Amino acid sequence: MTNRTVESVIASSVGKLLRDHFGKGPEAVFVTVAKPFITIYLRNFMAPMEKVLLDKDNDIKVQDTRDVLMEKLLPEINTILSSETGERIDHIYYDWALPNHSGVIFAEMDMETPVNQVDYDYPARATVHQEIDRITREAQKPPHNLKSFMLNTRTLFTRREDILVMIERELIENGFEEELRLAKRRLEKRLLNIDLLETELGQKIEDVFVDWNFDNDTGYMIFILK
Repeated sequence: MTNRTVESVIASSVGKLLRDHFGKGPEAVFVTVAKPFITIYLRNFMAPMEKVLLDKDNDIKVQDTRDVLMEKLLPEINTILSSETGERIDHIYYDWALPNHSGVIFAEMDMETPVNQVDYDYPARATVHQEIDRITREAQKPPHNLKSFMLNTRTLFTRREDILVMIERELIENGFEEELRLAKRRLEKRLLNIDLLETELGQKIEDVFVDWNFDNDTGYMIFILK
């Protein structure tokens, strides 16, 4: 199958899975397969009860509820991705932009080609790296092996390693991984200089998503561009 066919099947299958379990699926699902990465961008994804909670500023409750459901769905999503791409999926991540009613699910395929040998180049890479390095230094410490990839005209994918500080490792060890994840998401998004990035990229940034693999000390940031 072509990439476009694979992306279409993944979009349909994941959209149905979310609809079956959340009661309301996303209005639109945009899938990008750019090996070794897969991104699934969800537009207008908000159940009626979640909207009520958001209106009452209970976004943490929405996040917690979604996390419980997603942990149940991740094995099924893994099966969909591995079946359609023919590749083993290393890990699946996700994040939400609740005010925009959007979200992203993304994954790395477990392929023989190292990420260091993958190159989806773009003109503003140096400035993007400077900004990601700056916010990582402010929030934690200088990142090692910072990489970024323009997977298509709308999806900028960044990956950085060795960013956790000792207090974060201690919190993870003591079972506060979820609290740490939510706090880090808010902090890193708040620190970003969006105006600078939009100027350098020549495009508006529609959404920013962040997640981590705490076991491997790897952080991801995805920008969805207009």
